[in-house]
Amino acid sequence: MSRVGKKPIPIPHGVEVRIDGQEVRVKGPLGELQHRIPEGLQVTLEDGVLKVEREGEDRDLRAFHGLTRALLHNLVQGVSSGFQKTLELVGTGYRAQKQGEKLVLAVGYSHPVEIVPPAGIQLEAPAPNVVVVKGADKQKVGQMAAQIRAVREPEPYLGKGIRYQGEKVRRKAGKSGK
Repeated sequence: MSRVGKKPIPIPHGVEVRIDGQEVRVKGPLGELQHRIPEGLQVTLEDGVLKVEREGEDRDLRAFHGLTRALLHNLVQGVSSGFQKTLELVGTGYRAQKQGEKLVLAVGYSHPVEIVPPAGIQLEAPAPNVVVVKGADKQKVGQMAAQIRAVREPEPYLGKGIRYQGEKVRRKAGKSGK
């Protein structure tokens, strides 16, 4: 039995879960998300607790059991409290600012880089060298943060670039003298 898969998912107050066959919809204060359950798995809602159970001991079902539970837990957490990732801009003159919905990055290129967030994602720049990506969908938040980081990844010699908060960049020694 999957350790993750058999853990129940508590439903917080203000979150509504609907199960239509293999489709699970979760609605809360931060939005509405949905997920399709693989065949062979069943989701039940009883007494404010969501449970994922599998019909057999097939290898694929065992693999999807814990994954499905984790994805459903992320849906419930996303619509109730949301997810966020913080990025830091490290480098002389590197800065970010918000212009309407867009995020404008000055990261050493000859032109500013504009990033338009997809629906359901909010970008914030609380400081000139900090960017915060917020949203209800964990996958979209992580994807948007990865796209922002890819604009100028941290380089190993000086450590300049865009990095996740708390990320350690392995530094290399430069050229050695004679």
